[in-house]
Amino acid sequence: MNFQFSISLYLCGMKHTLYIFICLVVALFSVETMAQVPSWGLAARPHPVVKQQHSPEQNYDLFFSAPPAPKHEVRAVWLTTIGGLDWPKTKITSDEDRQQQKDELCQILDQLQACRINTVVLQTRIRGSVIYPSDIEPWDVCLTGQFDRDPGYDPLAFAIEETHRRGMELHAWLVTVPAFKIVNAKKMGKRSLLRTHPELLKKHGEQYYLDPGLPASSDYLTAICREIVSLYDVDGIHFDYIRYPENPENFPDAASYRKYGKGQSKRSWRQDNITRMVRDAYECVKALKPWIRVSCSPVGKYDDLSRYSARGWSALGTVYQDAQGWLHEGIMDMLLPMMYFQGDHFYPFAVDWKEHDCGRTVVPGLGIYFLSPKEKDWDWGIIQRELCYLRQMGLGGQAYFRSQFLTDNTKGIYDYLQTDYYPYPALLPPMTWQSNETPETPRLVSRERVGGTGERLEWTAVENCRYVIYASSELPIDTNNPKNIVKVTNEPNYTYSLLGAYYRGYHLAVTALDRYGNESLPLEL
Repeated sequence: MNFQFSISLYLCGMKHTLYIFICLVVALFSVETMAQVPSWGLAARPHPVVKQQHSPEQNYDLFFSAPPAPKHEVRAVWLTTIGGLDWPKTKITSDEDRQQQKDELCQILDQLQACRINTVVLQTRIRGSVIYPSDIEPWDVCLTGQFDRDPGYDPLAFAIEETHRRGMELHAWLVTVPAFKIVNAKKMGKRSLLRTHPELLKKHGEQYYLDPGLPASSDYLTAICREIVSLYDVDGIHFDYIRYPENPENFPDAASYRKYGKGQSKRSWRQDNITRMVRDAYECVKALKPWIRVSCSPVGKYDDLSRYSARGWSALGTVYQDAQGWLHEGIMDMLLPMMYFQGDHFYPFAVDWKEHDCGRTVVPGLGIYFLSPKEKDWDWGIIQRELCYLRQMGLGGQAYFRSQFLTDNTKGIYDYLQTDYYPYPALLPPMTWQSNETPETPRLVSRERVGGTGERLEWTAVENCRYVIYASSELPIDTNNPKNIVKVTNEPNYTYSLLGAYYRGYHLAVTALDRYGNESLPLEL
């Protein structure tokens, strides 16, 4: 008994020693990407993310592993401002409220950056009201609790600056055809569309809508695009609800049809009306800044398929959105179809979008809000299977509606994306149909010691470019491997830890990334 007891103690001691040794080795020689190791670089890092704890019983292993993360992939989130659903939660009535509102947005952006989201789709035009100082439309109520009250700062400019600071893109999301609820009409103030252009509006149900049959409605939307693109450094313009409303058979556009129909069937005329709005806005944006990515969120099913019915709700068949036709004509850079479905309502229609992408980017939008017990309480596996399928099929990425359900880690989705599905950063797919020129390679300007153990690298600025930092223990650095991406930055410099680089045997490289998504040859640092 004593001999066996001594052996047991010895084995326990050996296990304890081995455990400590393994922990030390892992801590010192971790092979994680530097983007995941805060101690490696000296650049600013995201604030700690507070996430909802998922149940230990949740099983993330419905698949052995997610398909490998590609280097180019859109990872988008719709950040909703209507009613402050995602942001802002605080209404501004004082200077302290203003700072709190800004801090709330920064916290959301920190969480999205830590999850390796690369595209923030910020609701900028809500329902005939906006979140920037416009000469066309009034301030939205979400900022101060009152329509057309100045919040004391420019939320869109602030959001662009903070999003770019974190290496992400900001796309201005414009709700297009819906204006506002009839009950809110008098609250909108003297700059309301009902006061400035009442001739463009039609009552339908409980809301006012722009009448797409009036050419002046397209002119009005184009003017809003021109204002935003001219004044702000947005990376994209994103159209939501660029279609006829639900129950279109009751939409009161008979007079417009009589005046402008010109012998067309009403269906063909309505379809052309929406396409005209898209074409006019696209051409306006590209004439000002051709690198801006123009996108929209059509209904998730384009039309009935040969073997699967859209069940009476499709983009083309129901609300006159010829989204695949827009890709074919070249008047849309990216689609984010709202595929808030499952099973046979999802998979065949995802294939259809892929087969008709015309070489452009299709990024299915996933209804992650349905995971919430307060919504449909979907099982987590529904979304996980859809994510894996979309990547296996080679679609252009994923979009999530909406931000709060991601940052709240609903049913563990944030954990899954951060740990398994998005283990490395990704760049947006290049718009080669717009430009395929290779940017100039940066040239090293200086390197200097910082604080004894750090080094600051500076290179030549390349016009209208951001920069991608790579690190690897192998030379030459493989810039096609997303595992080697450290970060995307707007600044032509980078500070890192010499000690961390020495222990891991890392070498650095930087490339210039233009606004179209084209990348230069690397500068080995």
